[in-house]
Amino acid sequence: MEKIVQPIYEDNHLLIVNKPAGILVQGDNTGDKPLVDYCKDYLKEKYNKPGAVFLGVVHRIDRPVSGVVVFARTSKALERMNKLFATRKVQKTYWAVVKRKPRQPEGKLISWLKKDPSKNITTAYDYQEEGSQKAELDFKVLGKLNDHYLIEVKPITGRPHQIRVQLSELGCPIRGDLRYGFSKPNPDKSINLHAKGLYFEHPIKKEPLIIRAGLPNDQFWEQFLTLEKIKIKDKNVDKIY
Repeated sequence: MEKIVQPIYEDNHLLIVNKPAGILVQGDNTGDKPLVDYCKDYLKEKYNKPGAVFLGVVHRIDRPVSGVVVFARTSKALERMNKLFATRKVQKTYWAVVKRKPRQPEGKLISWLKKDPSKNITTAYDYQEEGSQKAELDFKVLGKLNDHYLIEVKPITGRPHQIRVQLSELGCPIRGDLRYGFSKPNPDKSINLHAKGLYFEHPIKKEPLIIRAGLPNDQFWEQFLTLEKIKIKDKNVDKIY
């Protein structure tokens, strides 16, 4: 198994890591050790901290999903990061691998999503159902490799299972995602959805941060690196992690 705590960026205010698929971000009724506890152990050991370590969960990604997760090391940073996410001042980029080609090479998806907590499943509607929340994302097909398509997804909202259910509604369930319509599981129970990047202003330092999470260390994922198109503005080179 991959190393669980894979730091991408770290300072006195934030700890940003690349989560392996299969690890919970925050504890649930399974009792399995979550990423936040692994990260607390990492900080406690690295800085030889006595007593409890504060680490705030800023946001979550689903257990079978890999990629960027942000934690706050102070209450001030947690409050400000929560506000950045709530006001949609964090730009998110995901990569998803699907078997079916979308009808259009790029576009915007708008749905109303309603989650059933007892079944842990989200249903999409094309109208505003009672108790539903509007969900928006932009998508673009980056290319095709070995009968699979790589889609870049930029969610505008952050709803539970949003990318998974919206791509499924598009007719393109994510590889390995049995819950939302893919035909068979991945051997490791992951799904091929990766939180690849975040762009936001540091909550304390007020400088731009461009966070990029490397793909999972397996051959299937790594082949898609050939489809990556990186555009970097020179003035931000020293702010990329």
